[in-house]
Amino acid sequence: MAHGDAPTIKLILTDIDDTVMPRGMTAVSERTVRAFRAARDAGITVGPSSGRGRAQIVPFFRNDEACFSTAITTNGLEIYAAGEKIAEHRLPTASLEQALSLVSASPRTGMLYFEGSQPYLVVGDREVLGLTMPGYAARCIDADGLPATPVLKANIFLDADFDETAAFAAMLNERVDGLDFDVPLPGYLNIMPSGWNKGSAVLALCEHLGIGTDEVAVFGDAGNDLAMFRVVENSVAVANATPEAAAAARWHIGACADDAVAASIEALAAGEWPFTA
Repeated sequence: MAHGDAPTIKLILTDIDDTVMPRGMTAVSERTVRAFRAARDAGITVGPSSGRGRAQIVPFFRNDEACFSTAITTNGLEIYAAGEKIAEHRLPTASLEQALSLVSASPRTGMLYFEGSQPYLVVGDREVLGLTMPGYAARCIDADGLPATPVLKANIFLDADFDETAAFAAMLNERVDGLDFDVPLPGYLNIMPSGWNKGSAVLALCEHLGIGTDEVAVFGDAGNDLAMFRVVENSVAVANATPEAAAAARWHIGACADDAVAASIEALAAGEWPFTA
């Protein structure tokens, strides 16, 4: 479709894990970096929207600041625009302690928090953490409880399939005040302050940039992308997305492993409309 017949996209945001970076890889493809740069050259703001912290994201994009100077990180808790941090939301300590008590009482379940890119294991077995996040399991440092000051990023892990993970998240959402929990992948939960997520961050970034949600395209694959999908008109799921994410997306493209997002960004940068189904 010619650009004149399609929406004008001024902002592109994409999840990272299993959306532009296949599981097991440590960086996005060179094609993805080139696509981000092409979008910027075409006057489109582009960046990641990830559950990862900013310190983790930098090497994923081969240290190319053009790819992450605008970004939503830590599942929406940090927002950057043109290299400037425009918002930050930390996890309330009392609420996180409440969640920790429930995690501690559950078998083969644990919690970790981060300082920059360094994970700290608060409770749980490294073996279980390694089932979903082997890199964290290898690098985490044992911690003597949560720090006294509010942390920016924390996660819960458990030995469970998707349905069991979703059920555990639902229990926490019902019983823990001040926090929300979602499921980016089986056996792993994100933690956010109540009412704050990738979707909230997208709206805040749009307000900062002075654009409408109809001028945004977002790409994702999993449960923590649903909030982002709900607030924009052009939500896009990769072929390897979870059934829930695929059902929520307006548009559907090829798989992460095939650089489908990079191909879509290249088309948008060239003034073409790549979405048909």
